[in-house]
Amino acid sequence: MDPHQLLTTTRAVRKRLDFDRPVSRELLLECLEVAVQAPTGSNSQGWQWMIVTDPEKKKVIGDYYRQSWYPYASSRGARYEEGDPRRKQMPRVASSAQYLAERMHEVPAMVIPCIEGRVDRPGVTNLEIAGLYGSILPAAWNFMLAARARGLGTAWTTLHLKYEKEVAEVLGIPYERYTQAALITVGFHDGGEFKAAERIPLEPIVHWDTW
Repeated sequence: MDPHQLLTTTRAVRKRLDFDRPVSRELLLECLEVAVQAPTGSNSQGWQWMIVTDPEKKKVIGDYYRQSWYPYASSRGARYEEGDPRRKQMPRVASSAQYLAERMHEVPAMVIPCIEGRVDRPGVTNLEIAGLYGSILPAAWNFMLAARARGLGTAWTTLHLKYEKEVAEVLGIPYERYTQAALITVGFHDGGEFKAAERIPLEPIVHWDTW
């Protein structure tokens, strides 16, 4: 596919994920080779990538994810005006997110992008926060685009981070040194068409020279 199609049709794959087909180590590494071509602050390349395929560890992480999901799902959440595309999309998004939460432990692979450093301490500045996450999120998105180009489906999730320290202990991640940025689910999908999503218009969100 051309770059425009790749960038506009990389969607979160939840209900269309093939939970029974494994993803090879070689294919995941191929996607990571693309991921680490992303820019990183001061060329520090402080990223680490935790890949989880062990069923027992996936089960534990899935349990933590669900413990975070249910309170989140029962909260009031955002409310949108009539005619806002987000209002129309919310029931479908909520349904697919619920489906993934219930089957999180079955996903073929979990990829947890980590970055050296922590910003969850008193006195941290916005500059430090931006630098830390700005050095891992582009690489994580590169990974998801590379996966899409190779016939894989991914979904960006963060709810396990409520239990980041506990998950770090399960996986042996040095919690004091490395921040987990997300949990990306990875697997083949059932095919079909992927389309660009309906988004809010640019006019109210773009500002030229002044707000």
